[in-house]
Amino acid sequence: MNRALELLHSSEVQKPITLADLDTVEPTYTLRPIRDELMRLGLDVVAWATSETMGLGEAGSVIRPDMRWVLKRPGSIIIDIGYGVQGSKTLNIIEGAWEDPDLMVLLVLNLGRPLTGTYQDMLDYARELGPVHGLINNSHLGEETSLSFIQEGALIVSKVGEALNIPVVATTADEQFRAQLGLSDGLGHPVRYLKRFMPHAFW
Repeated sequence: MNRALELLHSSEVQKPITLADLDTVEPTYTLRPIRDELMRLGLDVVAWATSETMGLGEAGSVIRPDMRWVLKRPGSIIIDIGYGVQGSKTLNIIEGAWEDPDLMVLLVLNLGRPLTGTYQDMLDYARELGPVHGLINNSHLGEETSLSFIQEGALIVSKVGEALNIPVVATTADEQFRAQLGLSDGLGHPVRYLKRFMPHAFW
């Protein structure tokens, strides 16, 4: 969502900016509770509202009809396919996804997640995902994140990128690290600073 908001204020991309939530496998952290907030900020959000669903996300989710046709919308589109085991196969449900010449799949890797907690884990996960055009280091531990952990993640993600011949697009970090990190993660990758929405998006 931070990337979507960044594009919203960029003069280099087409408007409107659509953000689609296709995390149907592990939707415990979801856009649903903050959908209206993001729409007030100017994004076009394709996601269920909390009031339209039942349970706490423990049973996954179903696809809204407008999700299937999201690539037919005007402007620029960001699709969150989640962190589940199906990887980019989720894109199979979207009409025209694999035929779209502008489709770019960016894999977000977090050293703090069990599924991607080591170099080998990241390597295996990336290989199983399907086509990937770029990597993003999003290594964090929530409130316990340290500068050294972010940089450790950047180093490991960089090695994964070298092994798979996939470029590292950026490292992400909370705004609190701006003075320490600056413009680069120390390996030449730009740092994108984030506003943390997800702490109040937990079901």
